[in-house]
Amino acid sequence: MRKTLLVLGMFALGATPIFAQDATTKNGTTPTTSTSAVATVVITPTSTPSDLAKAAIQAQGGEKFKSVQNMMLRGSVQLYAPNSIQSLPGSFYIVTSGNKLRMELDARPQIVFKQIYDGQNSFSSMPGVEIPPLSKFGMNALSHADQPGYKLTALPDKKKQRGFRLEDPDGYTTDFYIDPTTGRVMSFLMYYQGYTFGTENSKFKDVEGVLVPFSFSQRFEMPIGAFFAEYNVKEVKLNQTLAEDMFVIPR
Repeated sequence: MRKTLLVLGMFALGATPIFAQDATTKNGTTPTTSTSAVATVVITPTSTPSDLAKAAIQAQGGEKFKSVQNMMLRGSVQLYAPNSIQSLPGSFYIVTSGNKLRMELDARPQIVFKQIYDGQNSFSSMPGVEIPPLSKFGMNALSHADQPGYKLTALPDKKKQRGFRLEDPDGYTTDFYIDPTTGRVMSFLMYYQGYTFGTENSKFKDVEGVLVPFSFSQRFEMPIGAFFAEYNVKEVKLNQTLAEDMFVIPR
């Protein structure tokens, strides 16, 4: 049971391009989107891990990517249990702001799940669901790659994609694999409590100068098999004025 709860927690993390910015949010409107690249990058056979990380940040939108204050995602999801080809359809709604998170997953009648993290305390409609440190993995960690205390090391190429490992000051690691032409992050692997959790991006859109994955899949490896999920984003909003109770823990 604990492993299943950890899966939901990792899905909450992996499904979200989290941005840990602490500034006050500003007004925003529903953006228009396009499939055009956000930026042009240059990657060569001699590019170092630092070069690759810089290229990935630039491809995500550069300073616009790093300065996002909050993000709202809404869309559909297909969930697959280990060793099953039958999917469980549902919808998801995710809001992040700094280290705060609100996630709602509706796959009735089997799963109706809500998770809120206010930066210090966590609430879950399914007691025991674990949320790994939101600022330690994935795209948020990438946005801090050029800060003191972060370590970058080379990884072997995979499927012609260039790889590098990012380790934060507390030892949390994410492995990134980027397109050698565009610099886009095509996949990343996170490691938490002895488990491996992977995300693969297949479709992106430019949202107000920030590259956002609109179609992606996740895989959580476990001894009994792999949990798998396919996400399709239908709506994205950046830098909104959020409701005061967005991250309030129910009492």
